[in-house]
Amino acid sequence: MAFKLLASFVSVLAALQVASGAVTRLVTCPDGNVTANAACCVLFAVREDIQQNLFDGGECGEDVHESLRLTFHDAIGISQSMARAGVFGGGGADGSIAIFEDIETNFHANLGVDEIIDEQKPFVARSNISVADFIQFAGAIGVSNCPGAPRLDVFLGRKDATQPAPDLTVPEPFDNVTHILERFADAGDFTPAEVVALLVSHTIAAADHVDPTIPGTPFDSTPELFDSQFFIETLLKGTLFPGTAGNQGEVMSPLRGELRLQSDSELARDERTACEWQSFVSTYQTFHLISTNNQAKIQSAFKAAFRKMTVLGSNVNDLIDCSDVVPNPPAPASKAHFPAGLTRRDVQQSCLFTPFPSLPTDPGPATSVAPVPPS
Repeated sequence: MAFKLLASFVSVLAALQVASGAVTRLVTCPDGNVTANAACCVLFAVREDIQQNLFDGGECGEDVHESLRLTFHDAIGISQSMARAGVFGGGGADGSIAIFEDIETNFHANLGVDEIIDEQKPFVARSNISVADFIQFAGAIGVSNCPGAPRLDVFLGRKDATQPAPDLTVPEPFDNVTHILERFADAGDFTPAEVVALLVSHTIAAADHVDPTIPGTPFDSTPELFDSQFFIETLLKGTLFPGTAGNQGEVMSPLRGELRLQSDSELARDERTACEWQSFVSTYQTFHLISTNNQAKIQSAFKAAFRKMTVLGSNVNDLIDCSDVVPNPPAPASKAHFPAGLTRRDVQQSCLFTPFPSLPTDPGPATSVAPVPPS
């Protein structure tokens, strides 16, 4: 009887591992973790190291923000048009921004990334993976700490850079919308919708150097949450500067303590991207409002766009998918709302085809946003 029960259990387990006709064979690593590919076992120790010692025990804080920013600044350093012209256009997500730190961090668009590069150096040194893989892996692991975030895909096997990316491949906050869209298209055939999706990253972002008098100034009122507030608040009428006026790439924001990039403001209002921008707040079907908290789209669109960005410069078929090493992020912890003191009347409606939804306003005195504390 015991043998029959055991055989029955094994049969059920095997059945559960069959998906679309393929059996998922899992590997138990020497440390006891389980993954679909033995090559991914090396990443569990790296994950634990950066979670405990870089991300302060698994927080969604400053070093997570900066690590995510670094994934983009490394990966976007690639140009198809330069390559077609016979000129090296960069290797994409190849670690060049850290390997050639003395060159690439002097590019104006990369101002400040040297800080997170230097913080990551000792972790890279003891990781036994390429610099290119580490940068993208650290960004994905960091995002998994943020409530509401998607579980991002990670890959192993990128080759490290042998030369730096060229200057002017990273868009600047003072670039116009046409230039930004053209740069993304040249880097990896990103559509305008995918550009907006990548900017979901700004929901957990903060600026240190746009206005150097106020480091750690976030782009929305919930920088510790992966939510739609960034897309709501960027469409609110700007009335003030959180610090000093006249900074290149900055425009007025609606809240004290919140910084608004010129590029974000213009993408939110441009006819090529405005409706896509608003879609991260609400979903309409045939002019009927379906949802005012489009968390599912925030997660799926960013996950897809990040996956496309993170393998720029590589053939994904040559890489090992180690996405099962990434923890499941905490559940969403907020719903779409207007900050206290602001209402739908403060929205600068930019999508011509669907109205901006009615949202609740937080009670209490006008919202003031605190800076992101340093790690």
